[in-house]
Amino acid sequence: EKDHSKSNVQVQLVGDRMVKAPMLRSMFSTLVHFPGYSLLLEGKDPVPPFINRRWRGRAQHCLEALQQLAVAQSSLQIPQIVYEDPEVSGRNRYKYFARPLIPYNKLLPLNVAYAMAKTEPVVHSALRDSNVFGPKLRTLGTQTDYRDGEAQTDPYSPEYVVPHGSIPELLTLATLTWGRELPAGLAEVEMIERAREKRAWEATLPAMDDTSQIAKRRKMMDDMERKEWAFREQEIEKLQEVRLEVLKKLLWRRVENQNELDAKRLNDHWQNHQKAKEEKIKKIQHDLLRKLIAKRKNVMGKLERRDIIKEYTDFASQTYAPLSRIGYFPDNHSERYVVKSFYLETFAGLCELEASLPESVTQVEIKAPTPKYTTTKTGFIKRAARLEVELAQVHQALLEKKNKIKEPKKPLRLLEKVEKPVPRPPTPILEKPSIEEEERELAVIYLQKLLRGRAIQNMMFEGKEKRLELIQELHTTHALQEDRQLLLKAEEQMTLALRQQYDLQMHKLSSVEKHLAREEGRVLANMFDFLSKELLRLQEERKIHAFVMLAERQRRMREAEESGRRQVEERRRKEEDEIFKQVVKMHQSTIDSYLEDIILSSMENTAEEQAREEVQRIAVEINDIAYEMESRRTRLQSEEIVAELVYSFLIPEAEKMSMREKVRQSQRKHIYAAHQIIHGDTESVVADLALHRETSASKTKGDPPAGTALSGTAAGPSAADSTPSAPAARELAQLCEESPGETAAKPSDGSDKDPAAS
Repeated sequence: EKDHSKSNVQVQLVGDRMVKAPMLRSMFSTLVHFPGYSLLLEGKDPVPPFINRRWRGRAQHCLEALQQLAVAQSSLQIPQIVYEDPEVSGRNRYKYFARPLIPYNKLLPLNVAYAMAKTEPVVHSALRDSNVFGPKLRTLGTQTDYRDGEAQTDPYSPEYVVPHGSIPELLTLATLTWGRELPAGLAEVEMIERAREKRAWEATLPAMDDTSQIAKRRKMMDDMERKEWAFREQEIEKLQEVRLEVLKKLLWRRVENQNELDAKRLNDHWQNHQKAKEEKIKKIQHDLLRKLIAKRKNVMGKLERRDIIKEYTDFASQTYAPLSRIGYFPDNHSERYVVKSFYLETFAGLCELEASLPESVTQVEIKAPTPKYTTTKTGFIKRAARLEVELAQVHQALLEKKNKIKEPKKPLRLLEKVEKPVPRPPTPILEKPSIEEEERELAVIYLQKLLRGRAIQNMMFEGKEKRLELIQELHTTHALQEDRQLLLKAEEQMTLALRQQYDLQMHKLSSVEKHLAREEGRVLANMFDFLSKELLRLQEERKIHAFVMLAERQRRMREAEESGRRQVEERRRKEEDEIFKQVVKMHQSTIDSYLEDIILSSMENTAEEQAREEVQRIAVEINDIAYEMESRRTRLQSEEIVAELVYSFLIPEAEKMSMREKVRQSQRKHIYAAHQIIHGDTESVVADLALHRETSASKTKGDPPAGTALSGTAAGPSAADSTPSAPAARELAQLCEESPGETAAKPSDGSDKDPAAS
C-alpha cells in the first residue's frame, strides 16, 4: 500500500505533466521577480475517471488466503469469480476508443543559468610547494601553428580616473566585456547610437521645476515611450524570426539525422542479410564440394578392401562414430555397457573387498588440532587473535545478560513489614422472591424454550430444503421398487427435456441479444465517433476563427499605424526631396547662367576678333578685285550689275512688305474681337471693385455719400474705362505694341462694337 501511494504521488508530480502557461502582462519579460510564465499541471489525466485509484491489495490478499485455505480444506467452498464479457466488438466498443496523444513542440521561454566562475581550492600538500618553488622541468619555447591573436583571452583594460563633474561617454559602455558584445558588431553600434539619441533627448527635456512645461515634458515622454515600445516589438519580432529559423534548422537537422539513421539501419540489415546469404552459399558449396570429392574418390566404382588401421586412426570413422543411416543405432544394446562385478553384487564379494582394503580406509584416526599461534616471533599479539578475543568477550557478555536470573530480594536485617490481609467483602443476602414473580419467570423460561425449539426446527427445515436434491439422490440410490424406479426415470426424462428446451430457448435469446448488442454497439460507436470528431472539428474551427480574427484585428491596427507613419514619412520625404530639388535646381541654374555668360562673352569676343580680321582681309581682297574690275569694267557691265541688285534685293523686299500687310489686315478683325471681350470683362470687374471700395470707405467714415450709386451709373462706360486695372493696362500695351495700327483704329469707350466681328 505504501508503494502504491508513492507511485501515485510520483505520477501526479511527474515532470511531463508540468506545462508553462504564459502570462499576458509579462509575456516577454526575462526578469526573475517578474516571470513571463507560470507552471501548471496539465488538465488531461491519462487515467479515466471511472477507474478506482485506491489500493486493491487487501481484498486480493484475503481472496488468495481463502483460496489457499480451500486447497487445504476440501469442505470449504469458495464461489468462483465469473467476469463479465467486456464485449469489445459489441456495445462497449466506444469505451475502447481514445484520442491519440500526439506530442508537439512547445514554444516556451528557456531558463538559462550562467555558469559561475570556478575558484581553485587551497591545497596543503607537496603540490603547493612545487607550485611555490617552481617545477623541476621548464619549457623555454614552443613552436605552434596558431597566431598570438588566436591564443589571446581578454584584452588589456588600463586603469582610469574620472575628473569631478564629468561623465565620459566611454564609461557608458563599461558593461560590454570581451566575449559578451565585444568586439562590437552592427547590433552594438545601433545600441550605442540609440543611447546617444536618448541622452540628447533627455538633454532637450524641460526642467522639472517649471510648472508650465510639465504637459510638454509628459507629452515628450509619452512619445519616447511609444517609440521604445515600437522598437521593442520590432526586436521581439526579429527574435521570433531568428528562433523560427533556428527551429527550422533543428527540424531539418533532426530529419536528416533520422534519415541517416534509417539509411544506416537499412544498410546494416542489408549487410546482415548479405552475410547470412554468403555463409549459406559457402556452406552449400562446401557440402557440395565435399560430396563431389567423396564421389570422385571412386569414380570407376572399384571395390576396395577395408583398411582397419585407417579407420582406427581416424576418429570420425564408423568405428568411433557409426551412422544411423547405415543401420547402427547406438541407443540399442545399452546393457552391454553395464558394469557387472562379483565384488559389488554378492555379499561374499563385498566382504572380500572390505578385507582387502587397508585399515586406514575402515578405521578413522582423529588427530587433535594444534593450537594456532596468536603471537608473533617478537612477542606481539596478532590482530586476528585480538579480534577473536574481543568477539568471544562480547558473546559471553550477551549470553550472561540473556541467562541472568533475577536474585530474590533479601529480607531486612532489623524490621520486617507485616502486610495486612485484604478485608473480605460482605456476604450478599438473597431476598426470597414472591410466588407471582417466580411463576412469571418460569413462564418466560418456557417461552424461551419454545422459541429456541421453533428456531431449531426452522433451521432443520431450511437445511432440508437446501439439501432436497441430495436427499432425492439418496432416495434414488436406495429405491428398490420398480414403480418407483419407473417414476424416477420418467421424471428424469421430463427434466432433461425441459432442460434442453430451456437451453435452446436461452441460446436463441442470447444469440439474438448478442446480434442486437453488436449492431447497437456498432451504430453507437460510429455515432459517438462522428459526434466526437465533429465536436473536435467545431472546437478547432472556432479556435482558428478566433485566432484569425485576433490576427486580422492586430494586422489592421498595425497596418493603420504603419500607414500613418508611412504617410508622415512620405510627406516628409516629399518635402525634403522638393527642397533638395529646388536647391539643386537653383544652384544648377546659377552655375549654368554663370558658365553661359562666360562662354557667350568669350565666344562674342573671339567671334568679334575673328570677324574683324576676316572682314578686313576680305575688304582688302574685295577692294583689290573691285579696283581691278573698275579699271576694266564698261558701261554696259555697270548697268547689268545695277539691274541684278534691284531684281535681287528691292523687288523681293517689296513683295514681303505687301504680304505682311495683307496678313495683318486679315487678322485684325479677330484680334479686335478678342480685345473687346477681354477689356469689357476686366473694365466691369474694375468698376465693381472701385464701387465696393468707395462704399466701404464711406461706411468706415460714418457719412455714406448719397450720390455714389448715381454717379457710378451716370458715369457709364466712360468712368469704367477711366480706371483700368494694372494687368489689363499691361496686356493692352503689349497688344498695342504688337499691332499699332489696330489699337489706333479701336475706340476706347467700346460703343462702336462690330457684331459681325464679335
